[in-house]
Amino acid sequence: MPLSPLKIKTNVVKRIYKEHIGYGKEAETQQKRIDKLIASGADEYDVRKQKEVLDETLMMIPDVKKRLASAYQELQNQLENGENDDIDEVQEAQIVISEIAVLN
Repeated sequence: MPLSPLKIKTNVVKRIYKEHIGYGKEAETQQKRIDKLIASGADEYDVRKQKEVLDETLMMIPDVKKRLASAYQELQNQLENGENDDIDEVQEAQIVISEIAVLN
């Protein structure tokens, strides 16, 4: 049985949200790595390279936020259109929307 459009949109929102969380954690970990390098008196080149990695991660966050907002809106629209037969899928979509709304 193929996935319904609601199920697909719900899964897209979940995936992008996980990606969003992942970039946030990666940025935090990278900043700690940089702080340790600086505290240990590491070579300036190494510190600069790690800052470049952090900058690349930080550049991805606005894109992920934009994609998440778009997917979230599409999921909300799909729910509001009310063309969804499967009550379990509707409930799952509502849970995902409410969890992300609380966290953002």
